[in-house]
Amino acid sequence: MQRLLSSQKVLPYLLILPASLFLAAFFFVPFVQVVLAAFTSDDGFTFTHFRTMADDWKFMPALSNTLGLALVVVPIQITLALVMASLVTRLRRGRDVVLYVFTIPLGISDLAAGLIWFALLEQNGFLNSILYGLGIIPGPQNLLDYRNTAGLFVAVVIAEVWRATAIVLVILVAGLGLIPKEYDEAAEVFGAGPLKRFFLITLPLLRPSLQTALILRTILAFEVFAVVAVVAGNNLPVLMGETYAWQFDLQDHKVASAYAIVILAISLAFTVFFLWVLRDRTREAAA
Repeated sequence: MQRLLSSQKVLPYLLILPASLFLAAFFFVPFVQVVLAAFTSDDGFTFTHFRTMADDWKFMPALSNTLGLALVVVPIQITLALVMASLVTRLRRGRDVVLYVFTIPLGISDLAAGLIWFALLEQNGFLNSILYGLGIIPGPQNLLDYRNTAGLFVAVVIAEVWRATAIVLVILVAGLGLIPKEYDEAAEVFGAGPLKRFFLITLPLLRPSLQTALILRTILAFEVFAVVAVVAGNNLPVLMGETYAWQFDLQDHKVASAYAIVILAISLAFTVFFLWVLRDRTREAAA
């Protein structure tokens, strides 16, 4: 009996052991290495690598572009995903087909998505060909001109919204599925309209899913790289792109580690912010 109980106590730890080893080998150990590289030199503890990063002329544009992309892309994705999830959950027929079509971009990598939108928007791309064939434009237009930073920014936003809205949609569809229909039906009986039911019933009950979606998408937005690299190249610097450049082009892994720490710090700050803003206030009121 004691052996059985002891084996039952040990079993959960044995089950999570492979995942723990994987996390330790591929996440914790590299994280410690990055921290040591960013904060140490031959003379010991130092902020020299952060000063080198801050003095680089590309740092501020990369920081502002990364924050700008996150602040523009994430709200658009959340709004679109809410609309799409509401549509999917209200369908009685063809729900699975519509959901499948909406989530097709999930099967496409960041690099492939960038190549798709580059092929659409470049000077000899599909969009120019269609517009020229319809007689809307006199000739091919260079929509991705390196001098047009705003145009490059918009192109990256469009590509990111198309590529990554699906993951938010999946989270929100799962969250909507957990909300009892009786709440919505009761509110409808008492005369609440669709918008009132959505904002006063659905959104509050969807808070945990929204919290997860916001945190996940914001963190991934700060790590945007492949789409920017393909669509805009070096003409739209972002933090992850500069991390790659310092690591592989300039061969300075210590400054690259400093960039990685900055990305981590921003991600943690926004995560804490979302956890605080979307916390469950009913428990606080009850306490």
